[in-house]
Amino acid sequence: MKALILAGGSGTRLYPVTVVVNKHFLPIYNKPMIYYPLSLVMLLGIREVLFVVNPEDEENFRKLFGGGEKLGMRISYTVQDSPRGLADGLVLAEEFAEGDNLCMMLGDNIFFGHELVNIMKEARRDIEENGGAYVFGYYVNEPRRFGIVEFDEEGRVVSLEEKPQKPKSNYAVTGMYFYDSHAIEIAKNIKPSWRGELEITSVNQEYLRRGNLKVKLLGRGFAWFDTGTHHSFLEASSFIETIENKTGLMIGCIEEIAYKNGWIDKDTLLVAAKSLDKTDYGTYLKKVAEEEIF
Repeated sequence: MKALILAGGSGTRLYPVTVVVNKHFLPIYNKPMIYYPLSLVMLLGIREVLFVVNPEDEENFRKLFGGGEKLGMRISYTVQDSPRGLADGLVLAEEFAEGDNLCMMLGDNIFFGHELVNIMKEARRDIEENGGAYVFGYYVNEPRRFGIVEFDEEGRVVSLEEKPQKPKSNYAVTGMYFYDSHAIEIAKNIKPSWRGELEITSVNQEYLRRGNLKVKLLGRGFAWFDTGTHHSFLEASSFIETIENKTGLMIGCIEEIAYKNGWIDKDTLLVAAKSLDKTDYGTYLKKVAEEEIF
């Protein structure tokens, strides 16, 4: 399985902040927003990642991650020259995917939960063994902002609808998706919505029509933030700050994950720590290298 992270878009909901800065570079507490979805991909053990980026941002993404060598990964980039919808990211990933299954993450979504990685690994296994699509639902107070899933009395998925005016439930589909190799072909054949975009909900609807869509609800004990608004941006930052200060452990520390995955050695980790030696982040990496943090 490979990973696709969507990091394009104009970030209009965060204007005027994002007029000159891509939102994925903005800090969620003490690290760039984009670190969080990347860290989850790494925790899954996926080493090949494609970022879908805006033309004007590609250089800065390369400055931040390069080709992934410092993380023991293979990171590549493809440009989305205009906002054509989330499903367009799948179309752009065709050459990268090479017929493989995909984990697709939205670059502005942040997840947290004790069993989160195990649940993600379960989704990966399910796709690899059974195919289809595997997505996650989360209860929200403002369902008209999201793609909404409807269940029957027995908990089976009945319908999916993008940003409905009259939502049939309060369960939103989050920005984490697992797809088999058919997803790209499906995305290439869907029609643009009334917004003129290729909606990821349309892809999920096709999997539902085929009887091959699984939706797992993330209940109590899980946190999900769509950080595309000023309120949710600050909310996510406060949440990360609280967890890290209480536990002494960092969330979304990509160098730590690469080291513990065995993708980089201690010397490489110490080089990263030294380059950040005047920050708490650098101090943390040094402690990881010295095995003071487990």
